Amino acid sequence: MKKLEIPSFQNKSELIDFMIANKSTLIAQKMSVLKEADGLEYSTPITNSKGDVLKADAVSLDTNEIKVRAIINTTNIMDSHKDVHIPGLWKKSLKENKRLMHIQEHKSHEFSSIISSGDDLKAFTKTMTWKSLGYEVEGSTQALVFDSTVKRERNPYMFNQYSKGYVNNHSVGMRYVKIFMAVDDERYEEEKAVWDKYYPEITNKEMADASGVFWAVTEAKAVEGSAVPMGSNPITPTQSIKQEPSQDTPPKAVTDTFNITEAIKNINLKI
Repeated sequence: MKKLEIPSFQNKSELIDFMIANKSTLIAQKMSVLKEADGLEYSTPITNSKGDVLKADAVSLDTNEIKVRAIINTTNIMDSHKDVHIPGLWKKSLKENKRLMHIQEHKSHEFSSIISSGDDLKAFTKTMTWKSLGYEVEGSTQALVFDSTVKRERNPYMFNQYSKGYVNNHSVGMRYVKIFMAVDDERYEEEKAVWDKYYPEITNKEMADASGVFWAVTEAKAVEGSAVPMGSNPITPTQSIKQEPSQDTPPKAVTDTFNITEAIKNINLKI
């Protein structure tokens, strides 16, 4: 399928008209590919209120195994693909897919990129407040969480990246199963009804308002979760790192707090 490119328009009404006219093609286009991070998806680093670049705290490297809690995806936020993931979208997939992997930069075809899998990986969803993830707004999200045992011998590079506190963003490799177009335009009754249903759940409403269009994703198949430098959704931090104790070293836990209110304003929207 030749990719349908979205032209630039002078106003939201023209964009919405184009989206509606090409709705079936755009849906087929999204359903046909594996959704991954797009690389550089927001233009500013994650910073705190003082403007300092944030990074996770490091743990000692006198161990060969660490426990990492990675937030792979969060719902109720409009990402760079104009997608809004709806709570419950992973329920069926997590029951059926027992071969999920925690990998590096969506390189699922390379053994050297696997961080953990099998008994070393537990995937589940958990309702969390935005503030617990460092996004200074009210409300909550359903996070896709990976509790991952990261071993030095399996992926030395990513073991060091996590241990040094460098991994602050993740991305889910997924396939769409159920997706609905939402538009903020009374002329299109069906799509406006989708907007009215899901718009109240969106935390970054200013992005939806500016676009006038989003995709409500109510079901998706999770294939893998990746550590990435930057992804489609910046509210995906490494939430905690726990060092496995050596013979003489007590366990150490580090919980990272991220303030990414500014980063979320700089997501570059794509279709």
